[in-house]
Amino acid sequence: MGTGRRYKMDISAQMLIFVTVVDQGSISAAARSMGQTPSAVSKQIGLLEDQVHYRLLNRTRTGISPTQEGRDFYEKCRAMAEKFKEAEAMIHNLDGIPRGTLKVASTVAFGKSQLIPALPAFMDENPEVQVALDLKDREIDLQSEGFDAAICFAEQRKNPDIVVRRIMQSRRVLCAAPSYLERSGVPKSFADLPHHNCLRITGNSRRNVWNEGNQNNCEGFEAQGRFEGNSTDVVFRAALAGIGISRLPCYMASRKFQSGELVQIMPKYAAPSTDIVVMFPEKRNLAPKTRAFVDFLVRRFRKVQDCQMTG
Repeated sequence: MGTGRRYKMDISAQMLIFVTVVDQGSISAAARSMGQTPSAVSKQIGLLEDQVHYRLLNRTRTGISPTQEGRDFYEKCRAMAEKFKEAEAMIHNLDGIPRGTLKVASTVAFGKSQLIPALPAFMDENPEVQVALDLKDREIDLQSEGFDAAICFAEQRKNPDIVVRRIMQSRRVLCAAPSYLERSGVPKSFADLPHHNCLRITGNSRRNVWNEGNQNNCEGFEAQGRFEGNSTDVVFRAALAGIGISRLPCYMASRKFQSGELVQIMPKYAAPSTDIVVMFPEKRNLAPKTRAFVDFLVRRFRKVQDCQMTG
């Protein structure tokens, strides 16, 4: 009986090692992540293959790749590994102290201009938390991608099972650099915009429609021009360079209005506003690190003032 229990423990550990090897893409990388030697990891994989009677990995000079049997086996082992991580996190969270790696996704513009400058304060408050930040503008699947939280626009939430908390409201304004306005003139109304170089977001037709009123159903103008960027941050920097007219969030543009690097155009223009939210999985026992991060964001940005109209 003792031998049977030892066998079960051994193969369970080997299955976890196998998942790590596949995730890391090589035995040496997996060994480093687990604090073991490559030979020890390789031996455990060999013992596992002996137990299941199949070769699970193809070994090459550049790394490893799972065999067809290995891919099928990996999916089963990964499910077990996720359960193990959940159990491990539960034990670590019993004392309520935020700790561990916090994996966060954020839109590029908000991440660069707002989140990163705020992180030192969060990390000072939570010295046992390590932050892993991924900036991207595409839709995020929290659960399948393993993120603890994601910051995005409210309309990007697709999964009703995901919890959101509002961080701040984002209002958009039209603006351009003085150098561009000196060359091309200042538009006085939406009717003037087709004669200007309007900066676009790549492949996102909805975000390139600039509504004239403060409702989404108001008549809009589709921005057209000789430049497009794959994120709001790219368009922001193009506007600063004097390439054309952009529609930017107030939280990005307001300081540049104060410094004179950007000029607000048609200041009475009121674009539809949107909420910036933080998404996180709905869990009864939310990890302390995630709860601390969400609460920090709400406190930090609740009092952020919208940029004032100028002109």
